[in-house]
Amino acid sequence: MLNAYPRPQLRRGSFINLNGTWDFAVTRGERPASFSDTIQIPYPPESPLSGANRRIQPDETMWYRRAFPNPPHAADERVLLHFGAVDQIAEVFLNGKKLGKHEGGYLPFSFDVTALLRDDNELIVKAIDALDHTYPWGKQKHKNGGMWYTPFSGIWQTVWMEAVPEQYVRELSIRSSLDAISVTVFPSGEYQGALLTIETPNGPIRIEMTEPQITVPIPEPILWTPETPYLYPFTLVYGKDAVHSYFALRTVSQGVVNGVPRLLLNGKPYFFHGLLDQGYWPDGLCLPPDDGGYERDILAAKAQGFNTLRKHIKVEPLPFYEACDRLGMLVLQDFVNNGSYRFIHDTVLPTIGWKRLSDRHTNRGRTAQRIFAQAATDTILHLSNAPCIAGWTIFNEGWGQFCADEIYHSLKAFDPTRFFDATSGWFRQKMSDVRSEHVYFKRFRFRQDKKPFLLSEFGGYVYTENAGKKYGYRFYSDRASYQSALLRLYREEILPAVPKGLCGAIYTQISDVEEEKNGIMTYDRSVIKTDAAAMKALAEDLMRAIRSN
Repeated sequence: MLNAYPRPQLRRGSFINLNGTWDFAVTRGERPASFSDTIQIPYPPESPLSGANRRIQPDETMWYRRAFPNPPHAADERVLLHFGAVDQIAEVFLNGKKLGKHEGGYLPFSFDVTALLRDDNELIVKAIDALDHTYPWGKQKHKNGGMWYTPFSGIWQTVWMEAVPEQYVRELSIRSSLDAISVTVFPSGEYQGALLTIETPNGPIRIEMTEPQITVPIPEPILWTPETPYLYPFTLVYGKDAVHSYFALRTVSQGVVNGVPRLLLNGKPYFFHGLLDQGYWPDGLCLPPDDGGYERDILAAKAQGFNTLRKHIKVEPLPFYEACDRLGMLVLQDFVNNGSYRFIHDTVLPTIGWKRLSDRHTNRGRTAQRIFAQAATDTILHLSNAPCIAGWTIFNEGWGQFCADEIYHSLKAFDPTRFFDATSGWFRQKMSDVRSEHVYFKRFRFRQDKKPFLLSEFGGYVYTENAGKKYGYRFYSDRASYQSALLRLYREEILPAVPKGLCGAIYTQISDVEEEKNGIMTYDRSVIKTDAAAMKALAEDLMRAIRSN
């Protein structure tokens, strides 16, 4: 069971975890007369660790039930019920009363349940997941195979409660520079003043916040990088409410260095040496088997010299980003696609060279367009405090792409502090902070551009000793030839492009996923396929090449 605090940058002492054994039933829509099965939350029913281990069909409805006692809280406190994510449509009932409905499967939602609580409580969740492509759906597919994976349905992130005072901190917005931090408080009512205490190596900084927004200079600043991931803890006391959080001092920007467009970390050229990260496991499916799963993946990548993960078409629970912040791993975060995917148009033709598209008129409906734009905005607001996130990917390989230039302008206004890859791979439009290409079936040839150049996917080499279907881009029968080919790819195609202007390269991928066997680790993470010493030396050469430019 996952027990990590679900919102690491807004911690309170009143954390009540509702994960664990719930009653479970699946019907054709009607409410079940009884709950004869159980399920382990937060794992989705398709995962072995859920205990249900069954595929949910498009016409089926999931029902969850959990009894719990009246949670500890004072008479003048509110009790909030939180859901990390439920895929795709959820209706929530407490003690027979409907709390509300949420649509979309990757973002959190909550309810104030104070008025409905009693000594013994019954919580029921009705969830429907028809894999409706009007909503974000990512890489889930009922007929999984190749680069498409087993779908996950219903509750798949932590369900939890907390007690808060009548006046409390709803959200925090944290923005940093190289020597200062800006904190904005969003209270539940009219702002009433707060005490901000920042812990530094030179002692605490205490400031009375008479206004909801403040900028605080940090003396002798320690900058965050993957090599030195220093975090500053802070506490905010707002009346009777006290929340604990953290920030990092770092900037991500673009600039021209010696005539070459570059991505800059803390004002200096930096090479984003990364891995594509799908976020799948064989036992938890869309979740790791335990709270240490994220940390083990991050440390395995760092041991190979990688400093970046491209979080691919999936929004993770917040503890993933906290682990990246704490351990030192940059993240390029994709927004989750919705709308249609067309194999010939979106994959075959671009792969053979046809990469031009006017996306003014696509086959996506207005409702899906509105849902994507709102979900992307909400994703930024949900994740923007995480210092590990360096950039956002709007559209991947044209999946559901529409009006990319307009979407870029809209989202850039919400987060001007990070770079945006508007059209990752192909179907490039006018607006993007980087030039982004995917190269798998041919030699990568760098072409100078007015924008920083990001090779946002490449490689995908397959090495496995297991029988069965194998999906990838080049295949090797033994570890030695695989390792040799991988190093040759980097040293002959990637490394020479760095002095010319290549700013990052995202190799596919961190682990195998189902039939896709192109990970540097096996799906169960039991085998590391690459040679750590050789990969570490390669990483040092890549960073040396960009620093000497």
